Amino acid sequence: MNKILLGLALALGSHAAIAATTPAERLAAQGLVLPPVSPAIANYVPAVRSGNLVFLAGQIARDAEGRIVTGKVGRDLTEAQAAATARTCALQLLAALQVEIGDLARVKRIVRVGGFVNCADDFTAQPKVVNGASDLLVAVFGDAGRHARVAVGVNALPGGAPVEIELIAEVAD
Repeated sequence: MNKILLGLALALGSHAAIAATTPAERLAAQGLVLPPVSPAIANYVPAVRSGNLVFLAGQIARDAEGRIVTGKVGRDLTEAQAAATARTCALQLLAALQVEIGDLARVKRIVRVGGFVNCADDFTAQPKVVNGASDLLVAVFGDAGRHARVAVGVNALPGGAPVEIELIAEVAD
């Protein structure tokens, strides 16, 4: 049992993350800060609410200076680097979600995640890459962060990004 708890603590980033009760506290316990919401790069909006569902437009990772991270997974980036990029995409999605609903504590459940991986033809670990986003969502929302998902390899993404992640969240009124 102790090995299971230790593994959970490591997965969450720290023992403090286990004690945290709100999504904001869980993010802080992991030393994570939500980035500013990037402006749309085409004719769309970052989030659309329909009833209790919020549909978030796909996010491509940006670095600390706001530049799009680029590269093809399996050629320019390793699986681990791509998973870290997917995690960044998830943080950006949470930032957009917070702007839309005001407080991440209003999230009842992450319903679905869509992950697109710009990868070499012989790369087949798309699910492991998208786990970078999925693992973060579970760390922030616990069981409510578990979701249905798709992980698809593609030939190209906007701006040459290695990963694009989208999600649907159910929120409280």
